[in-house]
This record gives sequence, C-alpha cells and structure tokens, in this order.
Amino acid sequence: MLKITRTLGRHLAAYLSKPLPDYERHDTASLEKFMRVIEPGDILLVDGNSRISTAIKYLTQSTWSHACMYMGSVDPSPDIPSLVEADLLDGVTLVPFSKYEHYNLRICRPVGLTREEKKRLLSFVEARLGYRYDLKNIIDLMRYLVQNPMVPPRFRRQLISLGSGEPTKAICSTLIAQAFQSINYPILPRPHPGTDAAEIEYRQRHFTHFVPRDFDLSPYFRVVKPTLEQGFDFRSVVWRLDPGAE
Repeated sequence: MLKITRTLGRHLAAYLSKPLPDYERHDTASLEKFMRVIEPGDILLVDGNSRISTAIKYLTQSTWSHACMYMGSVDPSPDIPSLVEADLLDGVTLVPFSKYEHYNLRICRPVGLTREEKKRLLSFVEARLGYRYDLKNIIDLMRYLVQNPMVPPRFRRQLISLGSGEPTKAICSTLIAQAFQSINYPILPRPHPGTDAAEIEYRQRHFTHFVPRDFDLSPYFRVVKPTLEQGFDFRSVVWRLDPGAE
C-alpha cells in the first residue's frame, strides 16, 4: 500500500508541477539586482506558473505560491545553489537563483536578528535538506483541482495548510515558518484573548498553518525591492510615447 501511495504521489507531483502557458513577468528588476541585495536568512517569494502554483494562489488569494530561504553564497553566480526550498518532486533541496530568473519575485527580510540567531535559523533549515515533500499536501491540492469547489475565502487556507505534520516531510512555507518559530521570531501571531492592550501577549500559530503570502503580509518582515535599495531616481526614467496613446 505504501509503495502504491508513493507511486501515486510521484505521478501527481509530476502533473501538478507542469508549467501553464501565458505566464507574464511584471518585475523589471534583473536577477543580478536581486542577488546584490538579498542576505542570508531572507525569504524569496515566487509567483509560480505551474498547476500547483495556480491552486495555491487561488486558495490563499495571493500572487505568491512558493517560498525559499537564501542561505548565502561565496560565489555571486546565479547558477550556484544558494536557496533552500521544499519542491514537489525533489523534496527539500538547494537550488540556484537562476531557477527563478523568469518569475516575479519578492524578498522579505526578518529584522533585528543577531549573528547567533541567524546562524541557528540557517542551521535549522540546512539540517532538513533531503526531507520529502508532504504527500498529504499534494492529495489535498489534487482534490481541489479535480472538484474545483467554490470555497469561501475564510476556509481556503485550511485546504492547503494542514499537511501531515510529520517531521521528515515538508511544505515550502511551513518549513520556513518552523525555522523562524525555532528562534521565536514572529510571523503572524494571534493576540491572546483578554490580555491588556498595553502589553499584548501572543500565541504562535502551528507551523503547518502558514502559506507563502504570510511572510509578505507579516508586519515583522521588511519587503526589500532591489530597484529602491540601490538608489532610484524617477527623473532618470526614459519614457517612450505609445503611438496610440495620443
């Protein structure tokens, strides 16, 4: 039975990972600009174009369908593996920046980490290299794609955020969320009911309840835009008049 389940999971993963046509990249910043400003411990959000990406974006009402963590690199080449991700087919692996050269991207940066805290964060993720992708997550998403249900927004997160929770399996956003929770860094904590407003206490959400967009929505992560980080002067923009715009 286990062998059949794994075979089914591989076939589903291959189907869901296939890219869809008509993807459009809106980001004007080059990959090199992203690499010049990203730092170890930063999260790279990806606007994917596969079947599974479409499902995740619908269920989370967000453009971000995938999340990676930048581990750092002594070589600035985009072909050197430097991003840790939980991939549908390959599990938790190191991949190069060039894998996402043609996608819309966003950098989200945790603030105020000490060198020791950042080291613990990166070590937590690195130790999980080789883990498998959570098969339950694949089956949940496949159920959505086959039935294509009309799901109220408040319930959509639950369709992809449960997973099995097994320690040797991972989903891209939950792996990263678990890493930050290991150093008690907040993402989207819930206020504890009845606490004094002047001194609010929080409760952590379970790490399996996080999706890629949460790092973008979180008030504790800074959005880093390469064009602005490197000095932007709007007066330097050269505009070309569209012949049909008059």
